[in-house]
Amino acid sequence: MKKQLLTLAVASILLWSCHSESKRVAAADSSRKSIDTAKRDMHSAQISLDWDGTYKGTVPCADCPGIETIITLNKDQSYSMETKYLEKGKKVSVENGTFNWDKTGSKITLEGLKDAPNAYMVGEGQLIQLDMQGNKITGDLAAKYILTKK
Repeated sequence: MKKQLLTLAVASILLWSCHSESKRVAAADSSRKSIDTAKRDMHSAQISLDWDGTYKGTVPCADCPGIETIITLNKDQSYSMETKYLEKGKKVSVENGTFNWDKTGSKITLEGLKDAPNAYMVGEGQLIQLDMQGNKITGDLAAKYILTKK
């Protein structure tokens, strides 16, 4: 009888310690994930960069020397975008609206634009125009899709 009680006591202690260990490991994993998420969020363009302001550049155009583009981003997540096709007259197109950040806090989407690129990666002192699918433009002309902060 003593052997059975002793065996039962040892088994109970082992089960309890294993259960406590798994809780401790789960809590540590959860804590580590929270810290990783906080680090990632603290280093996003949305949080760590001075992104509001006016950006200007001339992006490539299929049938003209370029499209002069000026985008102003405001802290209230509104924007103004002016575009002028070079050597195609003096008409300046102006679009106003709001923009949204992606879940990583590194890209914005200008709402309300139709048939035009509306996604930009936000960098230190620059906006990088993305293609129609929201991907970074690569190749020889990639540097021409960068708008710099004024």
